[in-house]
Amino acid sequence: MKVLAIETSCDETAAAVVEDGRRILANIVASQADLHARYGGIVPEVASRKHLENIVPVIEAALEVSRCRLSDLDAVAMTYGPGLAGSLLVGLNVAKAIAMVQTLPLIGINHLESHIYANWLVEGPEPSFPLLCLVVSGGHTDMVIMEGHGRYRRLGHTLDDAAGEAFDKVARLLGLGFPGGPAIERAALPTGRHAARAKPALRLPRARVAGPYDFSFSGLKTAVLRLVRGEVGDTPPVPETAAAFQEAVVDALATKTVRATQENQATEILLAGGVAANSLLRQVLAQRSSLPLRVPPLSLCTDNAAMVASCAYYHLRQGQRDGLDLDVEPGLRLG
Repeated sequence: MKVLAIETSCDETAAAVVEDGRRILANIVASQADLHARYGGIVPEVASRKHLENIVPVIEAALEVSRCRLSDLDAVAMTYGPGLAGSLLVGLNVAKAIAMVQTLPLIGINHLESHIYANWLVEGPEPSFPLLCLVVSGGHTDMVIMEGHGRYRRLGHTLDDAAGEAFDKVARLLGLGFPGGPAIERAALPTGRHAARAKPALRLPRARVAGPYDFSFSGLKTAVLRLVRGEVGDTPPVPETAAAFQEAVVDALATKTVRATQENQATEILLAGGVAANSLLRQVLAQRSSLPLRVPPLSLCTDNAAMVASCAYYHLRQGQRDGLDLDVEPGLRLG
């Protein structure tokens, strides 16, 4: 079964063709990172206009690379939420047009759920349920138990800033540019003879919240702001502050993830989303948990359409079909 998927939830215009939910035939992504870097963040109107320019060439490239014609496809899928409304509408309407003209099944996919399915696009056996899924991205930080395909139980989420959003805002405070995750990770890299064992000399606070699996990063961001302004003594060097911030975020994510696996009888941990590309997060989770840790390759951590196609395949197997009246849901949640 070949699925063409479209992803336009934020600032990447992406199209992919995936066979049987696991074999990538094509995965094309047109990034707008350089375009939005000048503004220090995503500008929704600019993003949606760029999607309009990119969407047809990206789909054509995916079909060419996969050596498929529209008539070879078995279904069309697209992200319908959460995300930026204008951006989502571009992908949704193009997918509807293709499905209608080709009389193909149409499948709307939750963007957060699709991130989880990036872990199905690697060689080897499929993940074994129940799974503890930590989805960490620029707009979301969610922890769910996945009991089967399409079956989720939400354990916790961020009460304010998402982890990726906090990375972006702190990178801006430190003058490191956009996107913030890679910039902070580069700035925080220890150097010198004992780099592998080095830990930040500076320790930033960890938020205490009522929910056992909930997160909060706004106070951490404020702590960095006060350091940068010199309100709590001398301002530390940027690499030291970046390292301390990164350690604080990773510690919060890893501590609650490990606790959740122990209290919910998970068999494996699935890491997903843009922040899953952070090497320290991968390292700390692997060290602290005795369970197998699955992490997608870096190219599948950030937004792409292959993960949407994989997710759609399993929805198709369960009989899901959506009508042409499907609308975007910018505030959609998972579980």
